[in-house]
Amino acid sequence: MPSILPPRVRPPTRSLRLQIAAAAVLPVLSAVAIRHTAQAQSPTQPLPPVTVEAPKQKAAPKKAAPKAATTAPKAAPAPVQPTIADPAATPPGGSLTVPTTMQAQAILARVPGSVVVVPDTAYKYTTPALTIKDVLDYVPGVFAQPKWGEDTRLSIRGSGLSRNFHLRGVELFLDGIPINTADGFGDFQEIDPTAYRYVEVYKGANALRFGASSLGGAINFVTPTGRDASLFGASADIGSFGFKRLQSSSGGASGPVDYFVTGSWQEQDGFRQHSWAESTRASASLGYQLSPDVETRFYVNANEVRQRNPGSVTKDVALASPTTAAAVNVIDDWQRNIDTLRIANKTTVRIAPGTTVEFGVFGVDRHLMHPIFQWLDYKYEDYGVFGRINDESNIGGFKNRFLLGVTLHNGSYDADQYVNTGGHKGALLSSSRNDADNVAVYTENAFYLLPKVAFVAGVQYLNAQRELTDKLLSDGDQSGRSAFGVWSPKVGLLWEVDRAWQVYGNVSRSAEVPSFGENSFASASAFDAKLQTATTYELGTRGRRPDYSWDLALYRMNIDHELQCTFPFGIADFCVIQNADKTIHQGIEIGFGAAVLKSMLVHGPNPDRLWLNFAYTFSDFRFENDPLYGNNELPGAPRHFLRTELLYKHPSGVFLGPNVEWVPRAYYVDSANTLDTEPYVLWGLKAGYNPEKSMFSMYVDARNLADTHYIASTGITNVANPAVTSLFEPGTGRAVYAGVKYKW
Repeated sequence: MPSILPPRVRPPTRSLRLQIAAAAVLPVLSAVAIRHTAQAQSPTQPLPPVTVEAPKQKAAPKKAAPKAATTAPKAAPAPVQPTIADPAATPPGGSLTVPTTMQAQAILARVPGSVVVVPDTAYKYTTPALTIKDVLDYVPGVFAQPKWGEDTRLSIRGSGLSRNFHLRGVELFLDGIPINTADGFGDFQEIDPTAYRYVEVYKGANALRFGASSLGGAINFVTPTGRDASLFGASADIGSFGFKRLQSSSGGASGPVDYFVTGSWQEQDGFRQHSWAESTRASASLGYQLSPDVETRFYVNANEVRQRNPGSVTKDVALASPTTAAAVNVIDDWQRNIDTLRIANKTTVRIAPGTTVEFGVFGVDRHLMHPIFQWLDYKYEDYGVFGRINDESNIGGFKNRFLLGVTLHNGSYDADQYVNTGGHKGALLSSSRNDADNVAVYTENAFYLLPKVAFVAGVQYLNAQRELTDKLLSDGDQSGRSAFGVWSPKVGLLWEVDRAWQVYGNVSRSAEVPSFGENSFASASAFDAKLQTATTYELGTRGRRPDYSWDLALYRMNIDHELQCTFPFGIADFCVIQNADKTIHQGIEIGFGAAVLKSMLVHGPNPDRLWLNFAYTFSDFRFENDPLYGNNELPGAPRHFLRTELLYKHPSGVFLGPNVEWVPRAYYVDSANTLDTEPYVLWGLKAGYNPEKSMFSMYVDARNLADTHYIASTGITNVANPAVTSLFEPGTGRAVYAGVKYKW
């Protein structure tokens, strides 16, 4: 339960003490690391290497010893057992601060829960990579649907279902450094799918590696370094509805220094009226290896995004006239414009084989210019520090992995809201300063009871404080303050059947603090909002073989005080927060890939293949004996969601195949379960040329070939009125995109 303090009471606070303590943890971690180094240099028993035994040779026939032998024959040398290098270890010449794709896959294979690595080869060379949906299309459990322009509605296992604007319930990271504002709000407009080497998806409490504790988990976008990037790369894409994009990058290394820089510009008229968008994005990193065991890396990320917002419409309009924008959005020229500058540093120190310390700082300056029902002028300043120590050692002859980390993420923003007069600022209506302070301390330990079975236990403690200071008192003082302190433990088992096959199970807790954005209509009463908590039970398995791979997870979340939104005006861009009593999220996630046919036209060690990609998500989200809604389904997400493609791959690099997106059953948009969407099937086809070792590649991607009218995304409300409730965002009609890429 949050504690409410009088508006102007600012006691010496536990937050300040915790921040000082958190900052103090970093040198403590270093001291522990140094001590560990000294211990590592002592004559202790090292970890036993993983070995492969050579097959036994048949004994050669014995020969009679020569009668005149004067010397004894030399003893044969002991056979050398070849070792298998740890796939998570840094390869020679690699970066200490940024794992390669293979390293990331090996690291995540040790997590006793559902986690996925999406390499750039899965989407960058075969799609236009328009939005985050193209990146996450084949990750089961993730529901990502475009709204308009580059904006996307994202939910992982039902997180933030009620939030149809911005993002809640999933923590975003760029190279392991937080992207979200300090109060938890996020935006995908700052994400450039062309810029990343791979993307990591951590579902729920499996994101403990970064100290994340939200219901949906975390997504980490990882850029290349100069040590694994091409010297030069460029791409050009064009497509329907005025889409065009230019992108280029460069990377390289010389001795201890490496660099990577990438930039993109894109513009589109948009499928719907009033959905024009233009964006310019750039990212750069500079790494320096002070020694073979110490590397520091500096990051700069900048974005300029300009977007028109066509808004939500009624169900009838969405299906009958999907290009139509909401009238008020056109009249008042609704927009979402964002300027961002992010600067960060991350340093990694390897103090012993298997032991590293990582620490860093970050700062973000963000300006949101957002004419909607009012003209929102928000200026954000976020900053923080973080530190982690990872240790792999031997305890009593048993393997053990240990993680300890701390993150301090603070921020404030000045929120000024004006009358929106045709897209221009009118009279000032409200002005406030919003401060969010967060300190998260987390630890996790994996102890191998058996050589391939680990017991994993971890916990996070989060202290979060929120304060709103009203700067315009003509309508009363809306100031208020709340504080939250919560523990989120986790236990699990991991069975590493082999290097490429794991079975896991876990029980975990998660916690979510209300963001300021959800409280915009509730004024001071918003600080009575309760913390959302959940207990999650999860079982699953994942694995990879040369011709097939799989990812299967079953989960159940028992949620207390799930954050819900109601829209009193029947429009998805407005939200008043409320807490449900008890809700349940449970489901099945199935990801599968397989070469269903081989050697159809080409035989030999590198044959042609007919490859199937399949991702299915079953979601059962409902109230639990709610006094108003009983056991109704929670609105906002389909019960069944399937995405699949069948792709012919020739060893020359040519590929061709169809794909399908299928929502076989409508889902509700209101808690009363009176208004729903419509089921749909979308057909697509893509083809291209992407040889494994070539400087040139190309693709053509045709989408929604039947030009189906469908609803891609919705807001939610408590009780809907079909005639006036505007919660529906139409999906894009038939579209074709093409692109070429060049690198050397």
